Amino acid sequence: MGSYVRRSTTVVDVGGVKIGSPFPIVVQSMTNTDTADVDATVRQAAELARAGSELVRVTVNNEEAAAAVPRIAEGLEKLGVRVPLVGDFHYNGHILLRRYPQCAKALAKYRINPGNVNIGRRSDENFRAIIEAALEHGKPVRIGANWGSLDQTLLARLMDENARRPEPRDAREVMREAMVASVLESAEAAERYGLPHDRIVLSAKVSAPRDLIAIYRELAARCDYPLHLGLTEAGLGVKAVVASTAAMAVLLAEGIGDTIRVSLTPSPGGDRTEEVRVCRQILQSLELRSFVPQVAACPGCGRTSSTRFQEMAAEVEQYIAQRMPEWRLKYPGIENLKVAVMGCVVNGPGESRHADVGISLPGNTEEPRAPVFAGGRHVKTLEGPDMTRDFLRILEDYVAARFGVR
Repeated sequence: MGSYVRRSTTVVDVGGVKIGSPFPIVVQSMTNTDTADVDATVRQAAELARAGSELVRVTVNNEEAAAAVPRIAEGLEKLGVRVPLVGDFHYNGHILLRRYPQCAKALAKYRINPGNVNIGRRSDENFRAIIEAALEHGKPVRIGANWGSLDQTLLARLMDENARRPEPRDAREVMREAMVASVLESAEAAERYGLPHDRIVLSAKVSAPRDLIAIYRELAARCDYPLHLGLTEAGLGVKAVVASTAAMAVLLAEGIGDTIRVSLTPSPGGDRTEEVRVCRQILQSLELRSFVPQVAACPGCGRTSSTRFQEMAAEVEQYIAQRMPEWRLKYPGIENLKVAVMGCVVNGPGESRHADVGISLPGNTEEPRAPVFAGGRHVKTLEGPDMTRDFLRILEDYVAARFGVR
């Protein structure tokens, strides 16, 4: 985007994936399988990667999980899926990384929570042990505070300091300050123990959009580390999608954020890859990255009593999804394609002209004819029962002409 400038200037290499300006914002996700179940975890990690997740995080919470990590990496390699694996450590990461060096080696990055690794307490040897493992194996670390497990020693200290102020601040403001301080002080400690500046990613995750925005604005102003964005415990369904989008869109539009995850709670047996699709759509809607062609369609109103435009829009989207595996190989830049399927004369012709290829279907009082536009020009008018088939032929011709290698 023309005036869009990312604020982070440090670049961190995570298994070949570059995080930080000037590289693209990275989409990541996390498995919800038992990591010790190698087959299930390989299967889900592959599904997430194929859906577009560029980093996949796995829980490493016990010895069985740690022992499984190298086998998971091997399983993905056999499938031809080359996605960096990130290990999620809490409480016992210092033990597991020492005891299972093959796990430490197979992971592309370690994720730790300052509140769960003794940082800031009388002894921070557990935190230091994880940093030493990262140094030994040449791995970066994401230091990720979470308000559900915030360093209580730090929070108590800031609360005490706040109580002594002539005009104490609201407890919510102190919590935000504690989140920022937690990751910045932990990053400072990591560097003090030898971890290079360009092997640190920060995150400070909360579940309220306004808090997330305030915290990340402060982080972006005070450091140049790459930042991972995402609401924690975002919830289910529409609420989770809307809340995550509301928070991250504001920050991304301000140039804050280098990697993102939408933490959706899936329905029982639900599709884990949905969170990847939401991430990609957020980035594409903000014109920060392009992944797949976009289909614009009007919502319908009293002028569009027929369901024909709705059915056609769905058929066009389905057709594009089916064609994308081949299109992606044959047509560089195809992900930038914009298609419009409109339902009446009010906005139909204008919207169709703005798209690369568009069709304006007749409303309930219009002649049963549909003008088609390609490259901003009226190229044909369709009518009759084969309108969808004819439109898809025009679409194919346009794609070949515009994106075909010359």
